Amino acid sequence: MTGQHQTLALLLFSVFVAVTLGITTWVSRRRHGSAEEFYAGGRLFSPMENGFAISGDYMSAASFLGVTGLIALFGYDGLLYVVGFLVAWLVVLFLVAELVRNCGRFTLADVIAARMRERPVRIAVGTSSVTVSVLYLVAQMVGAGSLVALLLGRTSQAAQAWTVIGVGALMVIYVSLGGMRATTWIQIVKAVLLLSGTVVLTVLVLLRFHGDIDRLLLTAAERSGHGRAFLVPGLKYGGGWSARLDFISLGLALVLGTAGLPHILSRFYTVPTARAARRSVVWSIGLIGGFYLMTIVLGFGAAAVVGPDVVRASNASGNTAVPLLALDLGGGAGSTGGTVLFAVVAAVAFATILAVVAGITLASSASVAHDLYASLRRPRARPRSEVAVARTAAVGIGVAAIALGLLARDLNTAFLVGLAFAVAASANLPVLLYSLFWRGFTTRGAVWAVYGGLVPALGLVVLSPVVSGSPGSLFPGVDFQYFPLQNPGIVSIPLGFLAGWLGTVTSDEVPDEGRHAETEVRSLTGAGAV
Repeated sequence: MTGQHQTLALLLFSVFVAVTLGITTWVSRRRHGSAEEFYAGGRLFSPMENGFAISGDYMSAASFLGVTGLIALFGYDGLLYVVGFLVAWLVVLFLVAELVRNCGRFTLADVIAARMRERPVRIAVGTSSVTVSVLYLVAQMVGAGSLVALLLGRTSQAAQAWTVIGVGALMVIYVSLGGMRATTWIQIVKAVLLLSGTVVLTVLVLLRFHGDIDRLLLTAAERSGHGRAFLVPGLKYGGGWSARLDFISLGLALVLGTAGLPHILSRFYTVPTARAARRSVVWSIGLIGGFYLMTIVLGFGAAAVVGPDVVRASNASGNTAVPLLALDLGGGAGSTGGTVLFAVVAAVAFATILAVVAGITLASSASVAHDLYASLRRPRARPRSEVAVARTAAVGIGVAAIALGLLARDLNTAFLVGLAFAVAASANLPVLLYSLFWRGFTTRGAVWAVYGGLVPALGLVVLSPVVSGSPGSLFPGVDFQYFPLQNPGIVSIPLGFLAGWLGTVTSDEVPDEGRHAETEVRSLTGAGAV
């Protein structure tokens, strides 16, 4: 890229960083250090504000960069991510939003521990939540590295490493100083910027093809080199039985995983009531639905305007399709319009990454402090000491995410998020649904459900083509691939449910009918909710 691209993009990005650091500083001076303020922002946000914040949390670099890249490279099969990400919100809306808000206080483990023995449940669910969060963070770090390589014209490991380290440092500052209130406002600002940028790009793509969607799709198919096959299923997931199973596995993970994502569930605690939580989800569905419809246009637009070969040459996984599309729509390299549009899109993408990593880091540090630390320490930690531990945990989680992000820098961001969704659907969703709806569920069942989904999901990923045995693996030089699918959801999700059932029916524990009745009344009516 030219010096103009670099300077303008970095200037816009610096403005966003300055604004968000200003928000964080302002909030840090107003906060009073309580656990409720740090974890839930004082529960003072309106449904509309929280809906925008949820949208900001969910519309990540995987969506803006990864999904559009997959559509640009694989056409119809890339749409599977769009469908999965969007349909998942119906599960959240109808099954968990209000119930989680009524039953919990700060984290997912609060919901489970309401009717179980706290210590083993909090340790299990806290471990799972941190694992999911770190996997999700890795996708954002990979997106940051890909973007800076394109922006600065440098593909060296050192350039990407410093970018990832910088993003990690900023996310630790956001979380440590500002807590949930600062993170929420950063998410709201980022959601408005991202939606505005996406609308502008979508309009420009449609204007390029005079509003003719058929012409857009046919041009994309022609430039793809695959012809009509680009517009029908099978280009990525149609190569054989394993590819088709991979498709089913991915679909299960995407649709069921959202309801188990810790950073999404924690958002329901930032509003005052369960009704507000449900209205937040309605707002977020509208915003997210509009965004994903536009990513379809952008993905096929990148294929038609830029071409899959150019996208693949810039980044093998397609993560730079949208910035390249913006450059072309603005007039091409060297033009003023191209420079400005590229810089704006690059800055929005950076803002997206920063905001999402802040939200995920806050959720995972809350799990470490509120679930793991408070459960292992005797006597129980006081709220102030919990908050101090959460701030320290943010640093450790940031370091882990940076290291794994550098290791996985060549993988597609949407694919990496798919793995996080699979682990969330395997470990968190079974224990959540059983706790909310099964009267006879026991502590052993809860612990077995978590580990029965978490361990197989991680183990199958390690033994899959993602890690070894193929040219695109993390370790292409070795081969310990024994599981043929890239996404483990089709196996690990049923195992999580099965382990929860098996642990319950083999347990000697007598379910506490009184606590279940209390939890049921609270979940459905809000009586006694925090």
